[in-house]
Amino acid sequence: MHSVCLLIAALSIGLERPDVEYQVFQFPANQIPRIDGDADDWSIVPESYTIGTKELRETVIGLGDKHDPDNLDVQVNVGWVKGLNRLYFLYEAQDNYWDFARGDLHNDIFEIVVDGDLSGGPLIRQMHPNPKLRDKLDTHFQFHGVHAQNYHIFTPAEGKDWAMVWGAQPWIKDLPYANAACKYNFKHGESGKLVLEFFVTPFDYAPPNPARSVPSKLVEDKKIGLSWAVLDYDDEQAERYSGFWNLSHKTTMYGNASDLVAFRLMPLEKRFRKPVEADWSFQVINRVNRDVAFRDRSYGDITSWRWEFGDGTSSTERHPTHHYKKPGEFIVTLHVEGPKGKAKLAKIWDVTLP
Repeated sequence: MHSVCLLIAALSIGLERPDVEYQVFQFPANQIPRIDGDADDWSIVPESYTIGTKELRETVIGLGDKHDPDNLDVQVNVGWVKGLNRLYFLYEAQDNYWDFARGDLHNDIFEIVVDGDLSGGPLIRQMHPNPKLRDKLDTHFQFHGVHAQNYHIFTPAEGKDWAMVWGAQPWIKDLPYANAACKYNFKHGESGKLVLEFFVTPFDYAPPNPARSVPSKLVEDKKIGLSWAVLDYDDEQAERYSGFWNLSHKTTMYGNASDLVAFRLMPLEKRFRKPVEADWSFQVINRVNRDVAFRDRSYGDITSWRWEFGDGTSSTERHPTHHYKKPGEFIVTLHVEGPKGKAKLAKIWDVTLP
């Protein structure tokens, strides 16, 4: 199975629109968006993060590429929270005709594709690198949506699940991996505004069995592949959508992760931080000898560090390695100081040695 992922990575040709890079806003840990369809949680996100319809292109031949905001106008914001491997979305759309009367794919849709580790390459069986495997049902389970994921999100979803996962892992659209809520006050065929709020979990490896899955690790400054398309139906009787507006500017973004767009996971903005914040981590590098490596992870302009290791000894190194002579449960404290202030952080018994 891993050889398949390596093959996909080898076939990666990079991302579409190399001249642009969008930003994913980092929410503070105490302001995580609540999935309730209310956009108030997103009021802290600067307007510069918003991606509107003007960034999209109609790439399906015959549908035209003239943006008419009176027909359809959307704006999207994407966020993340440090320590959670989730991407949060706020989708706001004004449409002159909302189509959602049927129980099949004939529905206004917000379609997103996520490639959390930039592995690139095709992600649906119809685009498998080996044409002989494209019609094999086994390919669906071994390949489709495994290294990058496609979500067809129904806007709105009445009488059916909120999304269709195009792949062999429908479990990724359920809690704890995803959740969604939306608000609207229109009926089928009417005009109006829809607010959709949801989160998804990107996966480096998402097989049919969730126990074997590997979520993508989201960290500051990481670049991921992401794109979306808006499928707009304006006629209940027409079998084909009247619009396929996509951020990639390439139609095949729906099934090839190399056709996605670059998004960068941004650091927490300064207005949410104190001038100086103490933080640190540790790793036991030799349990028998009780050797522990400490790493400063503090924030701000810091000029001095003082570690208290909890055994009566200390250090002024930034990243010290300490040998504990005796076993025990230790309270380790890091004191930091700089021109704009000082701070400390103690962790109680995190460091416990035999």
